[in-house]
Amino acid sequence: MTPKPAPGAVELLEFEVPAGSRPHDVAPAADGGVWYTAQGSGDLGHLDVDTRHTQHVSLGEGSAPHGVIVGPDGAPWVTDGGLNAIVRVDPATKQVRRYPLPEPGANLNTATFDGKGTLWFTGQSGLFGSVDPGTGQVRVHPAPRGRGPYGITTAPDGTPWFSSLAGSYIARIDPATAQLEVFDVPTPGGGARRVWSDSRSRMWVTEWFAGKLARFDPGTRQWKEWALPGDDPQPYAVYVDERDLVWISDFSANAMVSFNPDTEEFRQFPHDSPGANVRQILGRPGEVWGAESGASRLVLVRSGAPKT
Repeated sequence: MTPKPAPGAVELLEFEVPAGSRPHDVAPAADGGVWYTAQGSGDLGHLDVDTRHTQHVSLGEGSAPHGVIVGPDGAPWVTDGGLNAIVRVDPATKQVRRYPLPEPGANLNTATFDGKGTLWFTGQSGLFGSVDPGTGQVRVHPAPRGRGPYGITTAPDGTPWFSSLAGSYIARIDPATAQLEVFDVPTPGGGARRVWSDSRSRMWVTEWFAGKLARFDPGTRQWKEWALPGDDPQPYAVYVDERDLVWISDFSANAMVSFNPDTEEFRQFPHDSPGANVRQILGRPGEVWGAESGASRLVLVRSGAPKT
């Protein structure tokens, strides 16, 4: 295994995946590898980090997988826009199980598990919904203001929240009733592309149209914003690591960007590949992963530095 960087050092590593796979989202696997959605080939991919070997599992004819996360069962769960279904892949047998949505055209985006093991998902056509892994029941609900539901996350208390790009809001889902509490982003029309919770239940949001990073505190119901560095930033993905450092992908800067909430400082880590276009970030302790949809690569940022 590659040694960790020395204290104070930060390194950015890239891993090639099969040409044409167009990796969209990425999720660290329970076996130490990494899952990724190969949207271009309709597969779920797996990367062995040590050997750099990749393996693909076909999700079926018409598949166009978008998001992938690892569930409480250790299996990868996929939001598949082409199949209009949530898909589970058994990590050992590679058996594929589909959970079809009741109506076509959801334009599925991203998923998360709540504190009781129910999967929640977003559909950009204007919906959000849930899957009960025990019964297989799929429920779908209309979202406020129609089209736009995009990123989704789970707060430390087990409550899911989602963001609406077209609607420019984030919403708290009551897992018992599916009722929503909606909060508009501070810049009108700023767009809420992705959302992620920190350890204090504060919601971090990328405002794609405004070029800003925003934070919402549910306790005080107050927002705060920061403009990303550069002339025309395009913040897409957001993720909060185990140190409560915030990570953003900036399409305009072609870089992974970190934000320290204590010092309010940004740091840019440029990609080696032009037009990397990282659309989702996930991680595990010591590792921050993204899928370079524009370069058929996965990217890993590893740091030996403390938050401060």
